Amino acid sequence: MDKGIIYLDHAATTYVKPEVFEAMKPWFTEYYGNPSAIYSLGRQSKKAIEEARAQIAYCLGAHPTEIFFTGSGTEADNWAIKGTALANQKKGKHVITTVIEHHAVLEAFDFLRKEEGFEVTYLPVNENGLVNPEDLKKAIRPDTTLVSIMYANNEIGTIQPIHELASIAREKGVVFHTDSVQAIGNIAVNVKELDVDLLSLSAHKFYGPKGVGALYVRKGIKMESFIHGGAQERKRRAGTENVPGVIGMAAALKLAYDNLEDYNNHLGKLSSRFIEKVLERIPYVHLNGDREQRLPGNVNFSFRFVEGESLLLMLDMKGIQASSGSACTSGSLDPSHVLLAIGLSHEIAHGSLRITFGEKNTEEEVDYLVDTLEEIVEKLRKMSPLYEEFVKNH
Repeated sequence: MDKGIIYLDHAATTYVKPEVFEAMKPWFTEYYGNPSAIYSLGRQSKKAIEEARAQIAYCLGAHPTEIFFTGSGTEADNWAIKGTALANQKKGKHVITTVIEHHAVLEAFDFLRKEEGFEVTYLPVNENGLVNPEDLKKAIRPDTTLVSIMYANNEIGTIQPIHELASIAREKGVVFHTDSVQAIGNIAVNVKELDVDLLSLSAHKFYGPKGVGALYVRKGIKMESFIHGGAQERKRRAGTENVPGVIGMAAALKLAYDNLEDYNNHLGKLSSRFIEKVLERIPYVHLNGDREQRLPGNVNFSFRFVEGESLLLMLDMKGIQASSGSACTSGSLDPSHVLLAIGLSHEIAHGSLRITFGEKNTEEEVDYLVDTLEEIVEKLRKMSPLYEEFVKNH
């Protein structure tokens, strides 16, 4: 049977759903007015943007004036972190994050440390990738102004106790940001229930277009503007708005929230089937991340005595598109900072495989994936002198 391409890297990006594409199409060719223009074509675009803003706010439990559009999740993270830290530096220059954040967050904190003289505390995680709330309590100081902890990890899928962590920061009067790029569209997220001050999202992670994201900013949060120029986004983020992208993001988010329970159930079944079959059929393999507190479609395995890059290339030859971790570091030969942070050795971390399921994946594809993995892992291990030595000694 010709299986074509089996796409299993939905944490990296998703396709644009047909309904989303149809919602966007007229705003490329027919309703193309600049939202800042005062004539009817411009007002039409402005009205559409505000309707999209209201739709996104409704899904997140926010007020429309608390939603700001960006060009990506990375931009939203950078704006939240740099904008808040710099606006509040008179109060203090101590900020807190974790060792397993996405590079969009880690690099923003690195900028603050190197270029602006901030002191950064990096919270550790346990072997499942979870932050201990007590560690956050101990880390907060009188001069702490910002805490940024991701909702769900992009590599191992671990979901953090964000409400508890955000409440700790609020009690201390510290601004709390969460990178929710992986969580939005996969689990229910309500900013009021979470009690967060800032939240980032990106449309292409939930079947929307690339090149558009958003930042939730709780009313009253002090932040510097990120891009200077015109008066767009209430003078806080200059630049002509991506009208089709914003409309597509709103349409995709509504679809995601309307179908969240069925989507979660589907992904959960696929993940459970995959995990059980791999653990049953392939020896010397380790499931990374928390077994229960994880995104429903995210599975990360480390295969001992196997090089992750070789594994990915051989899967690709069989029509299976997967990942070793973050798409933003796929060109790096270094082992994942997330896997090292949860205690894996360099050798084992190098043999990691991330599978992230989507709505079109099937149980038949899971079975084909396991059959193919078993064959490839066996072949690669036969070429490994380390494995040969291990078998002799054990």
